[in-house]
Amino acid sequence: MAANVNDKYVAYVSSYTSGLGSKYGIRIYDVDLEKGRMYEKQKVEITNSSYIGISHDGKTLYSITDTGVESYHILPDGGLEFLNEASINGMRGCYLNMDQGDHYLVTAGYHDGKVTILRLNEDGSVGEITDERYHKGLGTAAGRNHVPHVQCIKVSKDNKYLLAADLGMDRINIYSLDIATGKIKDVDVIHCDQESSPRHMQFSQDGKFLYVCLEQKCAVDVYEYSENDNGQPEFNKIQSVSNSDESDVIGVACSALSFSEDYNYLVSSTAGENNAIVYKVDKEMGLLTKCIQLPVAGEYPKDAALFPDNRHLVSLNHESDTLTFFTVNMDAGTMVMNGPELTVSRPNCIVFHKLEG
Repeated sequence: MAANVNDKYVAYVSSYTSGLGSKYGIRIYDVDLEKGRMYEKQKVEITNSSYIGISHDGKTLYSITDTGVESYHILPDGGLEFLNEASINGMRGCYLNMDQGDHYLVTAGYHDGKVTILRLNEDGSVGEITDERYHKGLGTAAGRNHVPHVQCIKVSKDNKYLLAADLGMDRINIYSLDIATGKIKDVDVIHCDQESSPRHMQFSQDGKFLYVCLEQKCAVDVYEYSENDNGQPEFNKIQSVSNSDESDVIGVACSALSFSEDYNYLVSSTAGENNAIVYKVDKEMGLLTKCIQLPVAGEYPKDAALFPDNRHLVSLNHESDTLTFFTVNMDAGTMVMNGPELTVSRPNCIVFHKLEG
């Protein structure tokens, strides 16, 4: 069920800082659900906060940074209090996720093709590395897609498997995750289309469906997840929907993939065409139906998200250094600009967080 206007939310926006004359990689905004707007309340000093995530218990925010990862305690008003930083023993990461019990933080390494698992302490701070794995192999020998690039990492909702989307190898590596030890083992591979470049993944609310955003194919593939008689995971593709109406998607790249808070809608975006795309989700069957596909009034929407009321949308436009806001109507398929843009250098990721009380 969508949020009502009396619910209190903050939004966290992460951004790059290097060479931009800014030291504030995370901004915190009060969210006005009725007007569909955000108002800055705090800035956090952190270098190149390329991706952020909130623990399942809602108490801790984690961020990628140049030196590894940082953890922050979330205060009652949504402010952030620094806990600690930890090394991921590799090049700078690009994505992070937690297992369902907040026992481990897992990170994806685009630059070095590495998966890293770190233990989480009871206070939410980040502990030691429990396992690490470099992807190996050669993909398509064209452009960047010829070496491993781990772009996204997710833990399945049943907490059994860790999935690592390798944009360079056009595949998703599936590992079993041992919650007792924090160790992973190779289990299977999902082979995506050649030169499709799997970029982001999301599991459905019940964990039965996996949605994969394919950067170069400019599409979202839908998989049904189950376990076979031998207890092994199976992912069967049941749908592929295009994020573009063009027959030739060269120069168009799929970027964002995020669920609405109630999991009724899935939001994606495209660079090149610079559109936001909103899909209605059939929770029973897992299938997607396109509701909206319209311009975001900015360049390279790196992330896009519905407000928790499902009546407003924000686009993080990486190349034009803006956040743009829209009022959306799913039934009518409309998206109308809502007030002036906000200026933020190289915005990258947004997360909404509901405040208690």
